[in-house]
Amino acid sequence: MYAVIKTGGKQYCVKEGALLKVESLPADVGSNVDFSEVLLVQNGDKISCGQPFVNKAVVQAEVIEHGRHKKIKIIKFRRRKHHMKQMGHRQNYTKVKITKICD
Repeated sequence: MYAVIKTGGKQYCVKEGALLKVESLPADVGSNVDFSEVLLVQNGDKISCGQPFVNKAVVQAEVIEHGRHKKIKIIKFRRRKHHMKQMGHRQNYTKVKITKICD
């Protein structure tokens, strides 16, 4: 059984017991989170596809940790102009464990 959920402007294919790093969520570590924007649920031969979301389908997850990804370095350089600009960015994430898929 798996589902496709939408969170943080991205889509994820999830199974029960899977660990995911999603965009930062306002939830405490150890608390439960429900993802109600479920695009597709597959259970054996039965496939439910939403338009855009599947009715009454919920994916439940437990928050494991909050953190930050590795730094991405951005360099803007113009040759022969004595111009170079360096920047860095670290995106926040929330690590969740999928506990249950309810369709």
